[in-house]
Order: sequence, then structure tokens, then C-alpha cells
Amino acid sequence: MSSNPSLTLALFCKVVDNYGDIGICWRLARQLWREHGVHVSLWVDDLASFRRICPEVDVLADAQTVQGVLVRHWRDQEGSFAPEEVADIVIEFFAVDIPPAYVAAMAQRMPRPVWFNLEGLSAEEWVEGCHRLPSMHPRLKLTKHFFFPGFTPRTGGLLHEAGLDEQRLAFQADRAAMAGFLAGFGVGAAEMDSLKVSLFCYPHAPVGELLQAWSEGSGPVTCLVPEGVAAQAVGAFMGCASPGAGDSATRGALTVRVLPFVPQPDYDRLLWACDLNIVRGEDSFVRAQWAGRPFVWHIYPQDENLHHQKLRAFLGRYAGELPALARFSLGWNGALDIASMPAAWRDLQAELPRIAIRAEAWRQEVLAHGDLTTKLLEFARELRLAAQNPV
Repeated sequence: MSSNPSLTLALFCKVVDNYGDIGICWRLARQLWREHGVHVSLWVDDLASFRRICPEVDVLADAQTVQGVLVRHWRDQEGSFAPEEVADIVIEFFAVDIPPAYVAAMAQRMPRPVWFNLEGLSAEEWVEGCHRLPSMHPRLKLTKHFFFPGFTPRTGGLLHEAGLDEQRLAFQADRAAMAGFLAGFGVGAAEMDSLKVSLFCYPHAPVGELLQAWSEGSGPVTCLVPEGVAAQAVGAFMGCASPGAGDSATRGALTVRVLPFVPQPDYDRLLWACDLNIVRGEDSFVRAQWAGRPFVWHIYPQDENLHHQKLRAFLGRYAGELPALARFSLGWNGALDIASMPAAWRDLQAELPRIAIRAEAWRQEVLAHGDLTTKLLEFARELRLAAQNPV
């Protein structure tokens, strides 16, 4: 951990997408502390969801320190704050409304804090023009800056911890380590030679059709799905109403295993151990890219199908020479009719070796632009210096 003993940061997170929002904020908070020595206060409104990915969290505590991060239960918009309670850097994740009294204290604090709106990830071209743009508060002497994650040098990059690649490569090179890890979920030696797929998606994905295509396919498939994900389709396949962690069933060529939710480091290992990862939202989407494995993205749905534009923008950057992946991804997200799921799956499966090559090249390409946490702190340093030395 680099020494930065005096810098403080407050990160405000409202959990909308169950685990994606808190997943991103928790990774950011930990990296800020572990690698940069920043003292982080993480304000979270839903500690129950937080606990699913970090079992150390006490859902009843108003304040607690978890892995070096001060976690505060963000119960409401009330409360009073003194200027000295305000952090050096304040981040609202995805345009959440910070408590008014905290914002008022920000305006009274000297020097005033650096204030960021950390936006959602998009591959659309307009992001580059909006990244780092300022926004003046309508009443107070405060300026907020927009910070956009992204895939190009003119964006904020992606969350990526130091040492992540070395850990992944060592794990993926050790078949015994992968087998031992998957054995904890009931995966036997025979299943290690099957096509292993992790499945994390929203309820409206055509999961039932894909499970049927796998079960009727020519090669064995092991599908690993977290508890509660695609519960109706998984339950129909298993013949039970409420499949739980530890349940499994085999039909034809397909074995489905229901996994418990696991801490974030173990979810990374699950992605590393699988041959194909179906992921959703933003957090698991980014982690799938760092896994260096083929993946299919189920994007968070938006009104008027705006998410389809974001999906096409990403596929345009990533899958331009991977037509089967592009078609399957669009169909999986309801942006294109899949006339035959078995045919779409066969095409995707045939393309997997090429997708794997692209996955590794893409990982290196995006990482070359820098990681989000470092770029965010560099921008904050620029703003702090500019405030100290106005033109």
C-alpha cells in the first residue's frame, strides 16, 4: 500500500442492481485503501445485499470497519454534518443524491472537496466528450466533475487491482487448483472435461431455451448458476420450485449446479475456472473481461431499450470480427430475434476459440489505458492543485 495517510474519501452508494452497484463501490473502496492508502468512508443503503458478496458485513451496524474501509449505513437523507466531517474527495455513484446537509457542509469546508459523479460504464462515443466535464452547483460554491469509466484513453478506464493478472494466470495454469476450487461446488472430475459455463443474468433472459439447447447438444456442458438467478428456468429444469445452493440436476448433455453467492475473490476464481461466462450488469461484466475467457453480456435493461444502444456500441468495439458472438449477444438481450437457440448456440460454440483469442487481446488493450482508481486519484490531484493555484 502506497503512503497517503491524510487523504480521505467519502463514497455514496445506493443499491439498485442488487449486487452490481455495491460490487463496484466495494472494489473501488478496497483498492483506494490497499493500493493508495486513502481513508475511505463507504456509505451504503442496503447492507443485506452488501453482505451477500462480503460476509464480514454486519447488517445491523451503523458504522463498522471492514478490510480497512469504514462502512456507514446510509439510512436516509436526514442528519447534520460539520465541515470538518467532509472528506477531501466526495464521490456519488451513478448520480445518487447525497444528503443535503452533507452537501451544505461541503460548501463550508475549506478547502472545498473534490466532488465526482462516478457514472456508469458505456462504450458509446459521447462518453469521451463528457468525461471530466464540470457542473456548477446552482446555489453553492461547489463544482462537480463527471467521471466516466470506459474502454479508451479518453475515459476513466476500468477497475483493476494490482496483481490481479498474476493471480489469474497462476490459477488458470494450475488445473489441480481449479479442480479443487470447483469441487467445493460439487463439480466432479468428469465435469472438469465438460464445457464449464457460469450463468449470471437477469430474469428476462431466454434461459430455458438455452438450457434445453445445452441438454440436447452433442457435448457435455456444466452450468454453474448462483442461487436466485434465473430461478424459474433453473427450477423448471430441475423439477423443483425453489432450487437452492447445492442443488444439481442432469438432463441429457447438461448438468446444472446451483451455487451460493460467494465473496468477490471467489467469484473472480469462478470466472477464471469456466470456459464461458455469461454475466450481467457492470461489475461482473468488467470482471469477465479481466478473466481472459469468452463471455456474453446481459446488459441492465433501460426504458425505451436504450440499453440496446449501449450493447451495440460495445459489440462494435469488441465483436466486429465475431459474428456469432454479436448475434447471440443481441438475441440474449432481446435486441434480435433468435429463430433457433440450438443453432445460435452451435454457432457461438464453434466461434469460442476465436473469442478466446479476442478476449486476451482486448484485456491487454483496455488495461494499457490505465486503471480507474489511479486515473481518478490523478484527476483529483489535478483539481486540488488547480484550486490551490488559481489562474
